[in-house]
Amino acid sequence: MELKKRTWTKAFTWQLIGFIVMTAINYIYMGSFQSGLGLSALLTGVGLVTYYIHERVWSRLTWGLRSKP
Repeated sequence: MELKKRTWTKAFTWQLIGFIVMTAINYIYMGSFQSGLGLSALLTGVGLVTYYIHERVWSRLTWGLRSKP
């Protein structure tokens, strides 16, 4: 089982990468850096929490795991 600290670190680094990419795409699409940044911040916050919950649920499931030999 994965420690909560590891799950949060994975979630944070993944969302940081996504935040940078989303900000660039939103800026190009919306034409405003401030609007793009605001939308990216909102989506990143939601994504961070949902990713964490998703990872914690999957860490409790044994489906698809092999037993140690």
